[in-house]
Amino acid sequence: MSQLLPLTGKVAVITGSGREAGLGIAIARRLAREGAKIILSDVTLTDEIEALAQECRQEGYSVSTQACDVTDYDQVQALGQASLSEFGRLDIWVNNAGIGYIMKPLLEVSPQDWAKVIEVNLTGAFFGIKIAAEIMIAQGEGGRIINIASQAAKSGFPHAQAYSASKHGLVGLVRSAAIELGAHGITLNNVCPNHVTTGLGAWQNEYFAKVTGHDSVAAYMAAMINRIPMGRAGLAEDTANAVAFLCSEGAGYITAESMNVSGGEEPH
Repeated sequence: MSQLLPLTGKVAVITGSGREAGLGIAIARRLAREGAKIILSDVTLTDEIEALAQECRQEGYSVSTQACDVTDYDQVQALGQASLSEFGRLDIWVNNAGIGYIMKPLLEVSPQDWAKVIEVNLTGAFFGIKIAAEIMIAQGEGGRIINIASQAAKSGFPHAQAYSASKHGLVGLVRSAAIELGAHGITLNNVCPNHVTTGLGAWQNEYFAKVTGHDSVAAYMAAMINRIPMGRAGLAEDTANAVAFLCSEGAGYITAESMNVSGGEEPH
């Protein structure tokens, strides 16, 4: 007799999931392996995201795509409605979309730089939480909402003022909103990975290698790994595994938390 996978019958939306080797697609594949139906979303439906969706379908997963600029409230609403029209429900919403490429010394950060990072990383997550919660409350069966925050949600980094502020903001947002959503059986949590070398992460490696005075990216990475108790850099799969756990039945009493996934680098 076959046994249902833990997330069979569940539907998950993952924003910012249109890049190969990105956190979003790793999360999508992990949840799909548990049986969830997936909506991949990114700011535009590029050939890359459609190819990723097709790969997932060939692997036997139920996957749809929907364009969404998370800074546009109407588009976030449309993303929620796409979940209902495509799969009939919404159970999991992962706010993964974010930008981390605006890294500058404090005195070079423009008002436009600051506003853009806060708009995507913090306001975009707020929109996602609100829309997902409205749908889940109407369904009356609870749900899971997860933000992909960062080690920068708990520690500051040079040249990352707006980024760190946006991720710190997610901690306060989750702590407050989770109080209201608990009565509806909805859990709300952050996952806080340390550095992961995605496409964006590779750019950050090069940038911070120069900023910190290392001779090469390899030297910078070696210094990073040296301060991680587990002895290696983070992988996209590490974040995906944490998300899958928070979506599971076993995590039903965990809410308002910001879970470190840092190999011990971020202890508080």
